[in-house]
Amino acid sequence: MLIILFYDNLKTSKVTEEFHMSEKIAVLVGSLRKGSYSKQIAKNLAKLFPSQYEPEFIEIGNLPLYNEDIDTPESVPAEYTEFRNKIKNVKGVLFVTPEYNRSVPAALKNALDVGSRPYGQSAWDMKPAAIVSVSPGAISGFGANHHLRQSLVFLNMPVLQQPEAYIGNVTNILDENGNVAEGTVGFLQSIVDAYVDLLNRY
Repeated sequence: MLIILFYDNLKTSKVTEEFHMSEKIAVLVGSLRKGSYSKQIAKNLAKLFPSQYEPEFIEIGNLPLYNEDIDTPESVPAEYTEFRNKIKNVKGVLFVTPEYNRSVPAALKNALDVGSRPYGQSAWDMKPAAIVSVSPGAISGFGANHHLRQSLVFLNMPVLQQPEAYIGNVTNILDENGNVAEGTVGFLQSIVDAYVDLLNRY
């Protein structure tokens, strides 16, 4: 919050104006597919945040597979450095992901590994997080949701516990433009509202 005081030398009155600077929320989408359902749901969620928070979609598909041999001061990939800096400069992280083989997609796990290094310099530390799993099936990405939670616990990220966010049969709630059905907006808003409450505690 930036507070600017305007003084009038000829008068004793003072006018105070407050400008609320928005804080960024990283949005990481587990699926790299251009038209992915997870990305469409993430875009719908991003529109529901209050003005003090600014969701920012951060690319993870360009990150080389984590390899400690190249993660040195002399050879660290520019993509690693850019990604780590972006995560360090956000207030929290919203994960929206499908389930691959009862776990998270490789690209998302790789992003977690890249952000957690070098050892002792994790970009994830104490960043409040929320997880939304998305699936065209009925299981709703349950396995990915909980597998991701295990990693975030180790990374010391406070994770939203309730409401749990499993979105199944996703093709039934998205229209041709990628917008969710009106009856689903309230559920998505409840997720965002609860996450904002968590963010405000940190």
